[in-house]
Amino acid sequence: MTFGKMLGTGAGQGFKMWPNWNVYGLLQCWSSESSADSFFSTHPWWQLLLDYSDEQWTTYMQAVKTHGTWDGMEPFHVASGSFQADDLVGVLTRATIARAHLWHFWSRVARVSRAITDIPHKPLFSMGIGELPVIQQATFSFWRSTHEMTAYAYKHPYHKEVVSKTRKNGWYAEELFARFRPYRSTGTWNGPHPLQSLL
Repeated sequence: MTFGKMLGTGAGQGFKMWPNWNVYGLLQCWSSESSADSFFSTHPWWQLLLDYSDEQWTTYMQAVKTHGTWDGMEPFHVASGSFQADDLVGVLTRATIARAHLWHFWSRVARVSRAITDIPHKPLFSMGIGELPVIQQATFSFWRSTHEMTAYAYKHPYHKEVVSKTRKNGWYAEELFARFRPYRSTGTWNGPHPLQSLL
């Protein structure tokens, strides 16, 4: 494993200061898929997590675009090969919010989170995740295409406003944005498999 983070999740719409105590995420980068498979099949720490959980969902992905750093590192290696705007895409946005701008950031988050339920092309999956409540926050989502994702990220007025103010006012002390090509997925999420018919 070349990079790893155990992450909490947000309650409600998924991107809130109050955590969801029942759901956790594990983000890992591996030197090879066989190394990841070995971890999931034999490592005692992962087996312990399985013993304490009712449900698991794991998705294997390759990074296709990345910008920024996480704890000063560039954790994702961009894979070679073509990626089309119509392809299924996973999106990670992660930031450490500058302490001086915490109120400005969080005062606008609620309506942006609600807005995702009103757009015509909703994500297949969306969850707020993070290392440290309030300060270190991230979102992860799957979309049917980059077209649908960018229509929300750069055209929806609420989200567009937050993106603009973040860049203009320097709300983030550190940020990372990455897109991924999901190619393999196992397990379930609240019963069904969210990507079953698309992989």
